[in-house]
Amino acid sequence: MMKITNLMRRISGGFLTREFAGFVLLLFSVCTASAQSTITGKITSKEDGLGLPGASVLVKGTSNSAATDLDGAFSITASANDVLVFSYVGYTPQEIPVGNKTTIDVALTSESTTLNDVVVVGYSTVKKSDITGAVSVVNVADIKKTVSYDVAKMLQGQVAGVSVQSSGEPGGFVNIKIRGITSFGNNNPLFVIDGMIVDNPYDFNPGEIESMQVLKDATAAAIYGVRGANGVVIITTKKGKEGKLTINYKSVVGFQTVPQKLDVTNREQYQQITNASFVNAGRPILPGNDPASEFYINNVDTDWQDAAYKTGIIQNHSLTFSAGSETLNYSMNVDYFKNTSYVDTPQDYQRYSTTMNLGGKKGKFKYGGKLAYTNSDKENFNNYIAGGAGAIINLLQAIPTMPVYDDNRLGGYGGADNLTQQAITLNVIGFNTLNQNSSERARFIGNVWGELEIIKGLRYTLRASADRTDYKNRLFVPPSDLGWYYITTNDEASLDITNGSSVRTIIDNLVNYDFELGKHSFGLLAGNVMEDRKDYSHFTRGVGFEPGEISHLEYANDLNAQERQVHETRLSYLGSLKYSYDDRYFLTANFRNDQSSLFREELNSSNYYGISGAWKLHNDIKLPEWWDTAKIRTGYGTIGNNGVNPYSYTSVVNQFANYTFGNGTAIAPGTTVTQIVDRNIQWEKTNTANVAVELGMLNNKIQFTAEYYIKTTEDIIANIPLPMSSGDVDLVYSTNAAKVRNKGLELTLGYTNNDHAFQYSINANVGTLKNEVLATGGDNLPIYGTNSKTEVGRSLGELYGYVAEGIFQNQADVDAHANQPGAVPGDVKFKDVDGDGLITDDDRTFLGVTIPKVNYGLNFSANYKAFDFSMFWQGNAGNHVYNGTYNSLMIGGLLNHSTDMLNYWTPENTNTNVPRPDFLETNQNARGSSRFVEKGDYIKLQNIQIGYTVPLKDNKFIEKLRVYTSGQNILTLSGYKSYDPDFMNDGLFNRGYDLGSFPNPRTILFGVEVNF
Repeated sequence: MMKITNLMRRISGGFLTREFAGFVLLLFSVCTASAQSTITGKITSKEDGLGLPGASVLVKGTSNSAATDLDGAFSITASANDVLVFSYVGYTPQEIPVGNKTTIDVALTSESTTLNDVVVVGYSTVKKSDITGAVSVVNVADIKKTVSYDVAKMLQGQVAGVSVQSSGEPGGFVNIKIRGITSFGNNNPLFVIDGMIVDNPYDFNPGEIESMQVLKDATAAAIYGVRGANGVVIITTKKGKEGKLTINYKSVVGFQTVPQKLDVTNREQYQQITNASFVNAGRPILPGNDPASEFYINNVDTDWQDAAYKTGIIQNHSLTFSAGSETLNYSMNVDYFKNTSYVDTPQDYQRYSTTMNLGGKKGKFKYGGKLAYTNSDKENFNNYIAGGAGAIINLLQAIPTMPVYDDNRLGGYGGADNLTQQAITLNVIGFNTLNQNSSERARFIGNVWGELEIIKGLRYTLRASADRTDYKNRLFVPPSDLGWYYITTNDEASLDITNGSSVRTIIDNLVNYDFELGKHSFGLLAGNVMEDRKDYSHFTRGVGFEPGEISHLEYANDLNAQERQVHETRLSYLGSLKYSYDDRYFLTANFRNDQSSLFREELNSSNYYGISGAWKLHNDIKLPEWWDTAKIRTGYGTIGNNGVNPYSYTSVVNQFANYTFGNGTAIAPGTTVTQIVDRNIQWEKTNTANVAVELGMLNNKIQFTAEYYIKTTEDIIANIPLPMSSGDVDLVYSTNAAKVRNKGLELTLGYTNNDHAFQYSINANVGTLKNEVLATGGDNLPIYGTNSKTEVGRSLGELYGYVAEGIFQNQADVDAHANQPGAVPGDVKFKDVDGDGLITDDDRTFLGVTIPKVNYGLNFSANYKAFDFSMFWQGNAGNHVYNGTYNSLMIGGLLNHSTDMLNYWTPENTNTNVPRPDFLETNQNARGSSRFVEKGDYIKLQNIQIGYTVPLKDNKFIEKLRVYTSGQNILTLSGYKSYDPDFMNDGLFNRGYDLGSFPNPRTILFGVEVNF
């Protein structure tokens, strides 16, 4: 280079100009830069860090290309000015300029939600861009950022039209609904995991999910017949891939705390309010609260929230092995999950699970199988009265003058005294520690399948599945003394043990035929499904134990037992047609005939169907350059629900109905019917109609979908009242009588930009819902619940109660108001709604809709070099809730109080909305009213995560090492006065009623992911 420079200087000083010399120098530089060099590197998957075999590396604008080996490594020749294009099926391509680099490592992002992705939609697959029904493809990477024992919880806020309710109880039940309420019974959707029908997914390891689709309308779910009315969630788990053995280890440990504590009174404040309530009732102050009494309690001041709430631990460890060849591949996972409660009691949940997926191909024959085993153990919280106030309400109402521990009481825990305190107050810590309430479950799920390609496009599939659950529930209530009201004597001490099993087997016979005739494409499916289910349970109760006696049934003084067995069979025939013309017009038709032993033979069969179509406008109409795709689709279908109890069409008799004749000395044995049933009870039916538009813009970086739906369910099984003269013990008659309609609009919008080193994506979804009851059955009488009412023309479970208008300030105020029995100055003034001058039950009115009108979610994720970041916001709006927790703390009696009660009315303190405390509650100030109705709107930062992938270029043992920290339930924006507006309640007719749901904990997590 020095010689060339000197030469140019001589030339430029001679007959050539300086400009010509500069041109020659520039030409030399270009020639030098276009010299070819070898570029090496590795292409990996960003999701798991594994190498991608067979990925393509192309010099842009040329035919020069290379493919990666089994480890994802490549080598290609290129010049400094070239741009390399890296691509792999199912992943977003990347373009990187070569420059002066000789080594380029690329991590490709999965296109799990792109238009060309193939998704499962029920016994078949289809490209996402060709879907004609209401099918939402879930971004699996987003949902996995939520650490949970239940896959249903992970769907909260991730899919438009899907609502989820849960609580902070370890291993607690999760409610999930798709497009509203369609039944007065079970509304949870059907789960299908690797082709297997699974009613309850709580024994499933969410970390094994590879893809997930939600079928939301009858056009998509009709293929599942009577199981599809509530929607279908289809899950495909990870499978083995061709290539060398890969090992993946994931570990996360988190710490859980209650996000906030409620303000309740301490000892002095409690005694002040309680004493005032006794004075206002004209009663003497209790000795334990009277400073002048020798029994006055001033040495105990228990903060029950401080005593009970601790830091819970959540942890999940997972190890996966994957390898294989074309003839046999496998993926094996071992997983451990444990969650200890943030309440200082033994309650927790732990699960051991293992999964093996096998697959392969030999010529025209494909085969595979799945074996999964899960063992879980849950220590349950206890309710003193089944269906009554739970642990959280009892904890908040526990009086501060009761100690946590008391060695003088049997069991060693504190309690209240009848003479000095009189409070019926429960020591939640002692009650849940002494009582042993456990649920053990062992579950096996397995299937084997084979697929033979008879001729090109014609395939026969045989799949056999089995799902067996064995369980044991054990509740031991030992002799104990937890206060005057909560004494368990030796004769009352009990041991309840329930052992049972549920076994379901399913055999699928399916024939698929895919073929093309010119521009016409056809996909045909026909088959039948045979199902058998057997449930068995054995219950044994032992009563009578001595303190310290071994808690085994053989030591009980008295025993009784009972058995229950149910056998159910189903037979279904199904068919499907998928048609498309020239990638422009699409038609899908699904049909299923179901037969079930749940109904009598003449009514045990029903047909369901769905038909939908789509038009890709962009293949017919020239769109602007920036507008890539446009599709409209619509569909209509009918689908069923057989969520009835077994043998509902058969009468129940009492074979010991003896009768006395004559003078009472002759007893004749007899049998009588104790329950009137409808022998013609049959399927509930849901009709759905929807229309949608899907748009893609800016090279499909922007994806938008808008969909409107109407969903009407008829023949809903409802309980019709019966007169006492009927002889029915329940005084209700279950029959197909009710009708409900749900309708709404769903919007999704996403933007992805991977063009630069800083890559990011934003995905948002919004769903609206309007629920209306069209019939309740019989004479369409309203259905009453706890502070709720359901009637025709309104939504299910609307809040219902009195309207509070303020506080009576004096007797003249009382006299001027409608007659309100028991009211005195300082009491709540309730509105005379019907205007008859008397406050009665008829003055109750509707106080708010409990079903959220809007649900929404927002995901943001980004990465820059080795760093990644994400956050997820979720919320709902347009609903009201009844704050039963706050209500229980505003009674002003013997139990503990909210500190708001300190501002109670007195003749000197009239500027308040808190009534005078009254032990006798003569005015029922705490009755169900608008005082305790609040807006249920909230916005939550459900998840935030930051991670770092450690560079390991020279490490031949570890392929990827990523560490991260994340937080769940970090921030809640709401004006709700209790723990959490996102509480667990789904009483259907008692909706929106918060009676102490376990608050969702705030969780801080630390995790590591290692690929070998």
